Amino acid sequence: MTERHADHPVDPIFLRRWSPRAFDRSIIPDADLATIFEAARWAPSAFNYQPWRLLYAKRESADWARFLSLLIPFNQGWAHNASVLIYVCSDTVMEMKPGQTSYAHTHSFDAGAAWASMALQATMLGYHAHGMSGVEWDRAREELKVPERFRVDAACVIGRVGSLDVLDEKLRAREIPSDRRPLVETAFAGDFPG
Repeated sequence: MTERHADHPVDPIFLRRWSPRAFDRSIIPDADLATIFEAARWAPSAFNYQPWRLLYAKRESADWARFLSLLIPFNQGWAHNASVLIYVCSDTVMEMKPGQTSYAHTHSFDAGAAWASMALQATMLGYHAHGMSGVEWDRAREELKVPERFRVDAACVIGRVGSLDVLDEKLRAREIPSDRRPLVETAFAGDFPG
């Protein structure tokens, strides 16, 4: 694996976390998955509302093929080797008091914090997670019975890294941890750059 280097001091977990596509088809123990979900449970959220919901299927479950079919064909082509497939949904409506609702402006932001927590915890346990936007969104909403007030934000898979032989030649070449754009292109003091 290519060594990653940060420009400023960060915990090594941020550099070890990456999104592979080659997984080994192993079964993830329920205890490990519960630990990954527990990390998501403790993610920060506006008003501590915790708008995320995590719908999942393990590869050995009856729901696996159905969950997999909701990804676009490209993602199905490699994600089928993962241990678990998760759809991350977020509640767009905040109920602060019974009968009193408002739009939850940060619902996806908060769900993203839960996803990041899961991905980092997975890495700490020796797994890797790969998030995806290549989802058949309308089908996923209908098939998974997601209520209208919830947004299906993303899908992700978690598993142990496997042999590159499970990928086609084009994907094998891309199976390395990616770099990041320089911080000076991301963080700006003051106004948005012109």
